[in-house]
Amino acid sequence: MKILLVGSGGREHALLWKIAQSSLVDKIFCAPGSHAMEDLAQRVDIGADNLMGLADFAQKENIQLTVVGPEQPLVNGIVDIFQQRDLPIFGPQSKAAALEGSKIFAKNLMNKYHIPTAAFFCTDDLAQAKKKVANFSMPIVIKADGLAAGKGVVICHHLDSAFKTLETMMSGDMVGEAGKKVVIEEFLQGIEASYMVLSDGRNVLPLASSQDHKRVFEGDEGPNTGGMGAYSPVPFISPETEKNILNKIVFPLSLAMSKEDCPYSGILYFGLMLTSDGPKVLEINCRFGDPETQPLMMRLKTDLVKLFLACSHGRLSMSAIEWDPRTAACVVMAAGGYPGKYSCGEKIEGLKTIDGQQNTQVFHASTRKEGDQWFTNGGRVLSITSLGNDLKDAIHNAYKSGAHIRWKDCHFRKDIGYKGLDFLTKG
Repeated sequence: MKILLVGSGGREHALLWKIAQSSLVDKIFCAPGSHAMEDLAQRVDIGADNLMGLADFAQKENIQLTVVGPEQPLVNGIVDIFQQRDLPIFGPQSKAAALEGSKIFAKNLMNKYHIPTAAFFCTDDLAQAKKKVANFSMPIVIKADGLAAGKGVVICHHLDSAFKTLETMMSGDMVGEAGKKVVIEEFLQGIEASYMVLSDGRNVLPLASSQDHKRVFEGDEGPNTGGMGAYSPVPFISPETEKNILNKIVFPLSLAMSKEDCPYSGILYFGLMLTSDGPKVLEINCRFGDPETQPLMMRLKTDLVKLFLACSHGRLSMSAIEWDPRTAACVVMAAGGYPGKYSCGEKIEGLKTIDGQQNTQVFHASTRKEGDQWFTNGGRVLSITSLGNDLKDAIHNAYKSGAHIRWKDCHFRKDIGYKGLDFLTKG
């Protein structure tokens, strides 16, 4: 069968790598793709935001399944357009993708259906926001309502910083139109984790647990990023904790979407805080997490395309997932200055040192190739992802594999997985 993969980042590279292993696949196209994807797929010069162009291409080429990586096309209605033309596609319709497209929509839905989340207040009025913030205990969390590439969340420890954040966010200076409306939340104490499930609108199939590292510096310091590393599975998510996540969050959310006449089909991503009162929802996304996808794809043994087809055709209840029992860890190598200002076009050295290594893959997030030489082309550049017999081993393998890769001002966190290691050490 012919597959079209929409997107060009590290998440999409990892999905492509796994899709290419499917026994069902004859040919893969990626739009717009990247130079790193050319060994596995044919690139198509159509942007991920060109929904009509993508639909026209899928129709012309008789694409039998389209897989959408990034959130923006989903929120903008790519699934609606494809389904109107009877083109097979994996992902939620725009009405359901509002779970990520609008944090206000997601928070109000969780509140209505008693799904555990932080106490919150939503507004598009700056004066009202400042007045409400003054009544919250510090620290507080201020979130842009719309899509902000993982950079629309700010934790404020003092009232003056909260006022400044509200001013810059709601004026549009921070994240544009996405910040004109905001969600003000209580700050939850606990440990963050990521939990993803496949959903066909009626049934859900859980994926393995994972943990992202959103802050740019070691010890979870500095501003939020799109993600600086991840690992799977998470040692502190016990079977009992997972049962609570499913029974108190996942199943109720799936049922709520059906009751609201927008059944959810696709991948559902829950960003969770594991508190002393149980798991609570920090965010909901309508696509695979990045960089959580990278270690998940390293561990996945089941044919990914078969899962996508079961999900899209409402047959998820007949599916099961098999995982490699080993741990996978991903270290994101970024441009210096990210998530702020950074330069592109820096020459990348050392990639050939990983060629032929077992149990390690380099997924390209933002690179370009000229001849035989690779150059940086964005903020998050590479995802070095390795398997290991346990978490310590996986982390060691990822850092060892990436040790010889370098470019001017290259930056990466040196403590990926530290919370998991602490738990395993201290219990």
